[in-house]
Amino acid sequence: MPEEPSLATLQNPVVRYFTATRPAFLTASLMACLIGLAISWHDGFIPDIALALVTLLFALMAHAGANVLNDYYDAINGTDEQNTERIFPFTGGSRFIQNGVLTEIQTRNFGFTLLTGVAIAGIWLMSRTNAGLIYIGLTGLFIGWAYSAPPFRLNSRGLGELCIAAGFLLIVAGSDFVQRNGFSAEPCIAGLSFALLAANLLYINQFPDRTADIAAGKLHWVARLEVRQARWGYLLIMLLAYAWLILSVMLTWLPVPALIALLALPLSVKAALLLLRQAAQPQQLAQAIQLTIAAMLLHGALLSMALVISK
Repeated sequence: MPEEPSLATLQNPVVRYFTATRPAFLTASLMACLIGLAISWHDGFIPDIALALVTLLFALMAHAGANVLNDYYDAINGTDEQNTERIFPFTGGSRFIQNGVLTEIQTRNFGFTLLTGVAIAGIWLMSRTNAGLIYIGLTGLFIGWAYSAPPFRLNSRGLGELCIAAGFLLIVAGSDFVQRNGFSAEPCIAGLSFALLAANLLYINQFPDRTADIAAGKLHWVARLEVRQARWGYLLIMLLAYAWLILSVMLTWLPVPALIALLALPLSVKAALLLLRQAAQPQQLAQAIQLTIAAMLLHGALLSMALVISK
């Protein structure tokens, strides 16, 4: 596992602030964008490369801003400071505030600066496409902020998984909207299985953070339930994701080649089995978390490829 960040190793301010966004995890937004672009291509829309690149930047900045603000609000409520069971870099936050790399104020200001950049990118995209994009953009910004921020603190109210699934669905829908120049149900159908697998990453990450989150009043479902009960939630979300993919193909909403995304299922199953065995020893969950990430990204990549080649 990599070492936690320190000011000594991050003296370059550009590298420091870039690393604070937790860039490795932004690949989930990249994959969501690819699914959105793939479904628009599948439906016959020739991609506008410039718009696609700005959309990607828009999505990555939104995800980065949400990550940074989550660090800030988790520092304010104290959960990251008292988290002794974290598995870095997957859980327990970026550790930038706790290790003195950035102050709380610097982190807060950086997060809101990123979201301001998202708003500017969104205005430019609306001027080039359709004003309806504002609904996707504003909803995404609200979720990214309200996920952690008071008074909403949606994750603390058991709505975290819903927020994550909705957030990634909005990225898929937004990427498609910019190319299609309008709303469609297609990106939501295509992106839901990926969004559920992304939500499952949040779900499993909450097991190592459970003790600290309970102490800080972050009462997500892993905190609300006993561990032996909570571990089954991962399996439920996983089954919903893959069942949706199969159902979408059976109903001809997605092309048959989309079933290739089921090749990610063995990774998800292995992660589920590890969680079922090790949920009570959360510091042993690193492999299960890595498998969850791999399944999510592989699923998204295969689904995107299938949509492109089956045009």
